[in-house]
Amino acid sequence: MTLFEPAPPLAERLRPTTLDEVYGQKHLLAPGKPLRRMLEGGFLSSLILWGPPGVGKTTLARMISKTAKAHFIQLSAVTAGIKDVREAVEVAQRNRTKGERTVLFLDEIHRFNKAQQDALLPHVESGLLTLIGATTENPSFEVNPALRSRARTLVLKSLTDEDISGLLDRALTDSKGLPGVELTQEGRELLVQLADGDARRALGALEVASNIASPITPEAVKEAFGTHVPSMDKQGEDFYNLISALHKSVRASHVDGALYWLARMVAGGADPIYIARRIVRMAAEDIGLADPNALKLAMSAQQAMHLLGSPEGELALAQVVVYLALAPKSNSVYSAWGEVLRMAEEERQHPIPLHLRNAITGLMKSQGYGKGYAYYFDDPEGSFAQTYLPDELLGTEFYQPTGEGWESRVRERWSALKQKHHKEKP
Repeated sequence: MTLFEPAPPLAERLRPTTLDEVYGQKHLLAPGKPLRRMLEGGFLSSLILWGPPGVGKTTLARMISKTAKAHFIQLSAVTAGIKDVREAVEVAQRNRTKGERTVLFLDEIHRFNKAQQDALLPHVESGLLTLIGATTENPSFEVNPALRSRARTLVLKSLTDEDISGLLDRALTDSKGLPGVELTQEGRELLVQLADGDARRALGALEVASNIASPITPEAVKEAFGTHVPSMDKQGEDFYNLISALHKSVRASHVDGALYWLARMVAGGADPIYIARRIVRMAAEDIGLADPNALKLAMSAQQAMHLLGSPEGELALAQVVVYLALAPKSNSVYSAWGEVLRMAEEERQHPIPLHLRNAITGLMKSQGYGKGYAYYFDDPEGSFAQTYLPDELLGTEFYQPTGEGWESRVRERWSALKQKHHKEKP
């Protein structure tokens, strides 16, 4: 950077270069976890990093390359093509003659079409290129199976409020950040909430707000986020209070209340795409299988908002909010999923029963994999007589359907099926 060049954005200046500077992703970076082992061991493996924006995909790719002492090539699938891939291959071939490895980081890898992804295959398979792809889209749908099979997929999560707050602390104290800038407690709380787990968004808003007011107040944060932030009313209700009011009105089947809080958010300038995301969450969390069409309609409203934009798309949001408020309610799947996920993450990992395992090789068959498995379409009674949980969990019931709406029929069927799964009882 020369005297006359603008400074890089705050998010770029504070990009982590060591593990101690990384916020979030403890499930990958805690001691003994996959990325931690890779970074500390300095070894390379092709990866697909799947996660929302601003959670550190590019940062981790650079750190992996640096610790492995590999040459780093960064491309964006938005602008790159096969010609750029060929040039990267040529660089990698020259590096190989010098005993140097090459990492190709392909951002937005889902933007590459099948032919472009296929062009990477032979070079990834031969080890000439170590591919690290980053995507916000589900790789199962957007990345070719052949390429996925040659790369391990790691899921990155949105940063927590605690992570974002720690990042703000660093930005306000680091010499490369904004030392000396003051942030009020109210301004901090609003900024953390509106960052929505996105480090880049948080730092970008902080930098803009620092040029608006000192110390940084909620009003400055609001202005920094622009139309993505709804206005506060005289009682001080902020964005997440409005979301809470909308969600609780839908849950309580109060149509007028739900419409009012939706209108308050839209009129206040809230991002309608974000509202649509939250409405999809409401359909899954509070309506669930009481009305399976609720989730479909919520997804359709989100797509309509993408297609039409404001103000036309807002009518689709209003329509789905009314539908969700009127729909029967059930959180049985939400509750079951929370409990089973907690058990899977926190408790000891129970072994998979042999008859449920996949016998791919002769060795596996000799170890009893798949032995005694009763295929439902050949032997329905035998299939029902088998166990489908680890022995330690037999008799455990996670899903408890309600009598609401369509789920009343589900409850009847599930009750009948449990009678057939007699060996699942303790």
